[in-house]
Amino acid sequence: MDSETERLLDTLARERGSTKSEVVREAVRLAAKQRRRPRRAKRPYDAFRGILGSVRGGPPDLSERTGEEFRRLLLHPRRKRA
Repeated sequence: MDSETERLLDTLARERGSTKSEVVREAVRLAAKQRRRPRRAKRPYDAFRGILGSVRGGPPDLSERTGEEFRRLLLHPRRKRA
């Protein structure tokens, strides 16, 4: 075991008032439990779900017209400012 890991193990054992062996057993159990859990792929929705629906104001039909607005932007791009 490298010296940094040994130092971390000593610190954890001392803070918990347990042996190094107990800390290692707990870490192995935790790693095994996390491995068994099915991992869901993160979706873009997951990154924004906390803020969705939190903004007030704006046109009431904004989400209904997104395709039209996108088409307009593609057909009539704004000129870049110098």
